[in-house]
Amino acid sequence: MTAGEALAEALGREISMEEGLTTEPGGTVVAHWNRLDHYTDDHRIGESASWADHLAEPSLEHPLVSGPDGDRRAILHITARLHPLDRELNHAEWSEIGHRIARAAGIAPPGDDAACRWIAVQGQPGRLDVIANLIRDDGTWSAPPRRLMQTLVTEARNVAADLLLHSSPQQGAGPQQHPSAGPAVTPSPRVPTATSPLAAILRQLAAEQSGPIAPVRQLVEEVVRQAAALPGDQTDAAARDLFWAARRLYGLQEQLGEIASRLQPPAPPAGLAPARPVQAPAASRVSAR
Repeated sequence: MTAGEALAEALGREISMEEGLTTEPGGTVVAHWNRLDHYTDDHRIGESASWADHLAEPSLEHPLVSGPDGDRRAILHITARLHPLDRELNHAEWSEIGHRIARAAGIAPPGDDAACRWIAVQGQPGRLDVIANLIRDDGTWSAPPRRLMQTLVTEARNVAADLLLHSSPQQGAGPQQHPSAGPAVTPSPRVPTATSPLAAILRQLAAEQSGPIAPVRQLVEEVVRQAAALPGDQTDAAARDLFWAARRLYGLQEQLGEIASRLQPPAPPAGLAPARPVQAPAASRVSAR
């Protein structure tokens, strides 16, 4: 899931260079990271495609940074939905929810000027989307809380109570009672599995430019170039053999990457709730992306 795909999901339509998303009161972007105005000439309005590019920039600026398991999928997308019986919220209330979700998810620690880039988008009725890049502005990875789902469920309870929104039935309530209510929160972190450590090791080996196999392959390729520049049949034959040796090393990296993918399948696309979504007991559902 890219920043552009997450933003398109939040808006319910494709992003473009024609549509502007404003941060003014009543605008679509109701909350954002605290140094946004430091990085943009006009932080009050921008095209939807430019917002996506802005969120994606840390991934491009820090190409070697990855999560604890070696995963480079840095876009976190959290969706909050109101219960159908909830009242309409104003801009300030949506903004408060956005900031509270960002703090609960660990992407906006108070007073941290090098934290993640994130925005909260109120682009569809009764819905708020928080989109963040987990690569911090200082080039380090900002992992969400270990138990992100539970953390957001707890915050959903607090939001529902503070904003007088509908609350879900208490744990153990009978089936005749109403299901969940209030703002539904849906995050999308990757869920670790028993094979995650093995997959992480294989991904490191498979890294085309930064893995431990890469320097060997690159050194062989350099010897190929030097041998090819020398005269003589023997050096020509050596260059051909070395070329195929380098190709086999590259093939080995690809094979290791495929095995890693099988050991740890990719997370579901951002914006989709898990097959069995956890109902937030406080007027909010939480879904991880």
